Amino acid sequence: MVASLQPLFTAIDAVNDEQDLKTDVTSKLGEHFAANRSGIFFFDQFSQLDPSLRKIFKVALSIERNPIARYLTERHAPVHEGLVTSAKVWQMICPRPDHWHVMAGPIVVRGQLVGAVGCTRDKSMPAFDSQHLADLSGICLHLSMWAATRSSPPSLKSALLTARELQIVELVALGRTNAEIGTQLWITENTVKQALKRMFRKLEVSSRAEMVAQLSAG
Repeated sequence: MVASLQPLFTAIDAVNDEQDLKTDVTSKLGEHFAANRSGIFFFDQFSQLDPSLRKIFKVALSIERNPIARYLTERHAPVHEGLVTSAKVWQMICPRPDHWHVMAGPIVVRGQLVGAVGCTRDKSMPAFDSQHLADLSGICLHLSMWAATRSSPPSLKSALLTARELQIVELVALGRTNAEIGTQLWITENTVKQALKRMFRKLEVSSRAEMVAQLSAG
């Protein structure tokens, strides 16, 4: 049976800042994915790290050296090591036994990659699979919306929309089709279509592009 994501969504909605997010949500993230290690990272905080740690992170997140970092940067989509490289190559890139299996997902605000969510498992555990990627996609979308609402005050227009409608807007902005949005949010394609019609009326727009442009302008 697939575990519900609702406890994680509820935990994300309840926190007020990044520190609480890392304290209260990271543990639930690890539990959901049965991960040895899990974390939520915002890139703007790396400059505050100790120089030696900053150097480690710079190498770890290098798109030239790390295929997972490259995938996140280019696609803004969750990934595990099996999608981008072979087990033998991954062991050479990341020989740590507690990072034998790695999965990461993007936190995106206004089209920019601002952070990442990561989980790792050791050699004795099974690899992350497609269901884990689907779950992480939903979590990353929720975190992206959380980060967006805290990086700047919501516009008067976006205040007209519900949390679910704002999730749909974010996916529309990423170019997702109605069917893809439905799959990612665990709702039917028709539900997405009806939601978009309702959102168009609220915002007084007639197209997806006009809706995204209006909300992006704030």
